[in-house]
Amino acid sequence: MADTQRLRIVDALRGFAVAQMIVYHFIYDLNYFGYVRVRMLVDPQWVGWRTAIVTQFLLLVGVSLALRAAHKPAWRDFGRRWLQIAAAAVLVSAGSWLVFGPRFIWFGILHFIALALLVARPLVRLGAWNLLLGAAALALGLLYSNPVFDPAPFTAIGFVTRKPYNEDYVPLFPWIGVVLIGAGLGSLWARRGFAVAPLLAPLDRAPPRVLVWLGTWALTAYLLHQPILMGLLLLFRKLA
Repeated sequence: MADTQRLRIVDALRGFAVAQMIVYHFIYDLNYFGYVRVRMLVDPQWVGWRTAIVTQFLLLVGVSLALRAAHKPAWRDFGRRWLQIAAAAVLVSAGSWLVFGPRFIWFGILHFIALALLVARPLVRLGAWNLLLGAAALALGLLYSNPVFDPAPFTAIGFVTRKPYNEDYVPLFPWIGVVLIGAGLGSLWARRGFAVAPLLAPLDRAPPRVLVWLGTWALTAYLLHQPILMGLLLLFRKLA
């Protein structure tokens, strides 16, 4: 088995999601500055890719919760990491307000993760039952809607009949279901001593270093990639 404190395959898979996010946002920025014309918020292929990226991230949030519960169960360790994510969410809100004004990110993926960690951390002890709980939360979030939840701040819960006009929006429902499914999968994996399946063993033994690095520093990469990308595009526009 790989290092129980930090499994390289988890970092590599998280890094793969980060790499996709960077590419997605680069195309989004090209569209924002008018270098390409794509309907990223409307066309099914772009919406589907964003959904796939978010799903990968949040499944791994759940798996990582199970991993931390097994090897770092202290609430102090959890609280320190939670504070980092919450502070990063505040920075995203402030930065997006400066760039996008009223479309700023007030409940995006980092805000969701901060809330989801508080909800899901006590539920990790349910083990594989989180698979059923997560599936129920996912179904509820996808099937139920009510205009009562359309105004802010209730949009953060989900169940909206129309999505808010923000640059990023990841509500509690249905996405908490994905986190809980990840926690359930992580609990099943813990029963096997976090042994890596033969099909994935080569990736665990020799994962691409760039993906491991991105996965290890995922929060830093999330905070810095957009300022860097947008800064480079602004510089290119001035020099062109």
